[in-house]
Parts: sequence; C-alpha cells; structure tokens
Amino acid sequence: MRAYSKDHEWIGVEGGVGTVGITDYAQAQLGDIVFCETEPPGTVLSAGETAGAVESVKAASDIFSPVSGEILEINDAPAEDPSLLNSAPDQTWLFKIRLSNPAELDALMDENDYADYCRG
Repeated sequence: MRAYSKDHEWIGVEGGVGTVGITDYAQAQLGDIVFCETEPPGTVLSAGETAGAVESVKAASDIFSPVSGEILEINDAPAEDPSLLNSAPDQTWLFKIRLSNPAELDALMDENDYADYCRG
C-alpha cells in the first residue's frame, strides 16, 4: 500500500524502508520534467524537509520527504533520463529512506483521500 503527502509525493514502505517518488498529479502540474536531483545517501531528513528538486519547462519544485529518516539509496535513472518522470511518475522512485519514526505514516493520506485532496 502507498501513502501520499500533501506535497504530492508517494511512499511505499516495506521492512522499515520507504520508497519515495512524485505523483502523477505532481508531474501533470509541472509539465515536461527536464531535470531531477536527489540528496545523496546518508542524508538525514525530517518529514517535510527538502530531499531534492525537479524542474520542468515551466516550473521548478522541491521534492519533500514524506517521513523522517536517512536516505539509503537514490535512483540514478531519473537524473540521467528525467523523461521517466513524465511517462511513469507512479513507477519511478527517487530515493529509499530508512524510517526513523514510522508513526509519521499515519499523517499521510491513502489513495482515496489523496484523490479527493487533488480534486480540491
């Protein structure tokens, strides 16, 4: 199961490690993404802190960590080919983070609540 942040990131958690990406809604709002960067492994973040950035032809946006923890791994593929985020944002992960406070997941939305949130 995935959880979603109000900042339009998704997270799937397995064994205390979260896999994070941006949502299709975020990509649609940005337009064609042409640049992506993520903080390096070893970076410790609090929930809501900037974990990286994406830029499109019309806007730049920070990527926020939906949970607190340490970045364990980054996916180099979207940095090398940002178009992956245009064609499959819901399947293109950006970083993996070891959760330091799993209870923070309770503050995130499920898929239905996120869809309602996006509709405004």
